[in-house]
Amino acid sequence: MTHPIASRPHMPGYGILAADEGKGLLPWDWATDRLTRAHTYWVATSSEDGSPHVMPVWGVWLDGVFCFSTGEQSRKARNLAENPKCVIACELGQDQIMIEGVAELIIGSELNRRFADEYGPKYDWNMEGFDEPVYVVRPTTVFGFTTADGAFTGTATRWRFKVE
Repeated sequence: MTHPIASRPHMPGYGILAADEGKGLLPWDWATDRLTRAHTYWVATSSEDGSPHVMPVWGVWLDGVFCFSTGEQSRKARNLAENPKCVIACELGQDQIMIEGVAELIIGSELNRRFADEYGPKYDWNMEGFDEPVYVVRPTTVFGFTTADGAFTGTATRWRFKVE
């Protein structure tokens, strides 16, 4: 995966500083470090009629995508079948990351095995016989910032990915 393009998000009224002010734009590895180390993530989906749904999940960041599992009949899974656009959010201390992307069900791929290899130890979860659906969320836009010591206005960063 190539590095995304970083810029400041457009947030009128929040006093966001220019890209070269404050602490400047956050580097992409700042985001991937937090996406890797976070414990609980929030998945936001919407139903066919637009009703929002947000739930916590456990997951792993692998090769530039976020992977998680949910029950086949869960509302998340049903919503993603109708509309694969979603948002993943996590917080690590005073740092927040939000991924806007598109979810895809992965079946029988090398990524399924790697998901299990990372997920099991991360959550101390026995993955033997695990057969729940696994989703991969490919980011289109990621937002990150820290609220430490009033740093929000000088750290807010948006990363945009080329969609191929």
